[in-house]
Amino acid sequence: MPRPMRGSVTEHVGGDGRTYRSLRFQVGGRRHRIPLGPVSAEAAEEALRHTIADVERGTWTPPAAVEAPAEPEPIPTFHQYAEQWWLLSEGQLSQNTQEDYRWRLEKHLLAYFAEMPLDRIKAVTIERYIAVKLAEDDPLSARSINMTVILLGAILERAVRHELIGRNPAKGCRAKERAPARSYLETAGQIRVLLDAAGELDADAARDRRHVKRRAMIATLVFAGLRIGEMLSLDLDSIDLADGWLDTASKTDAGERKVKIRGALHDELASVKADAVTGQRLAFPTRTGRQMSPENFRSRVLAAAIKRANENLAAAGLPPLPGKITPHSLRRTFCSLLYALGEDPGTVMDEMGHTDPALALRVYRQAMRRGEGEKAQLRALVEGGVVASEDVASGGVVANSGQREQIEDVSSPAGETE
Repeated sequence: MPRPMRGSVTEHVGGDGRTYRSLRFQVGGRRHRIPLGPVSAEAAEEALRHTIADVERGTWTPPAAVEAPAEPEPIPTFHQYAEQWWLLSEGQLSQNTQEDYRWRLEKHLLAYFAEMPLDRIKAVTIERYIAVKLAEDDPLSARSINMTVILLGAILERAVRHELIGRNPAKGCRAKERAPARSYLETAGQIRVLLDAAGELDADAARDRRHVKRRAMIATLVFAGLRIGEMLSLDLDSIDLADGWLDTASKTDAGERKVKIRGALHDELASVKADAVTGQRLAFPTRTGRQMSPENFRSRVLAAAIKRANENLAAAGLPPLPGKITPHSLRRTFCSLLYALGEDPGTVMDEMGHTDPALALRVYRQAMRRGEGEKAQLRALVEGGVVASEDVASGGVVANSGQREQIEDVSSPAGETE
């Protein structure tokens, strides 16, 4: 006959001063200990009796082991997660977008957020980042800062989907942007000053730099409204002087269009085609026949011409050209010129490649503010005529046919639009 099972109640005093009791007994050669907690001695003895009875009936089972909860995975830092985001996204981005995103990440976002765990990035953190960027010695524009915040928001939005953070703190965080001042050349005098300055640079160029047609390039932007990429990639075969049309090639359907070659531009492009060498494909190639980069055009052609024009204006005691003249400023100049010459909005939209009638109407209203004298000068300039000195109001000087004539104004227009 087997010996009856025996057990015992053990107890110890905890750090809180209370007595904690446990059951100790042996089943099948294995010792068991069942904690009961801070129960009374009577309750412990009763629990022991019940447990022994269950063991003898064969109904007792040892309690399941309680596993300690798994340690939560640490929240990655922004640097760590941004690297994961980049690996997942890089293949879906164009080369230009990759370069832009690298600039936003490496130059700006990582410099501020790199070591911050994602859950430590709050809306107030992003607002402080914006304030720091605006306070730098050479600050980014509000728009550029906002572009970095937009990328930050895209990264954090994926972290929300991955359940690493509960919400995206970048939503609604933006630097206040002012409406951009869209400069363009408003008067015939301003256009002529810039073209003549480019012509002077052509005449002064060293022999190995005379292949750069500075005046013709700027004239193509002003009188045809091409985008900088369209102008730099312009093919000689797309210039039809006989019928008077120029075919453009663009990355958008709206960019595939024909532009009328008006008088002044006809003369410039005729000279370009006459000077072309055998085998030349591009209208404005580099010395090796390749396409000039936009950066070189901006710095070595347009900026140089603007500098020379402003020097000429300063020598005549006149204010400079409008600030921040860009290749797109000259495209806006062309749009405004067409309206000033009386072209209907549909024709302008076709030649510009615009698809927004509201935009066309805004530019139209602004162009129509010109006086009849200024419109006559613009018409003569575009059509390749000579501006008569008696038709020009006093207040400025512009080079024309070897002499300086009066122009109405060379100040920057306010509130211009695309």
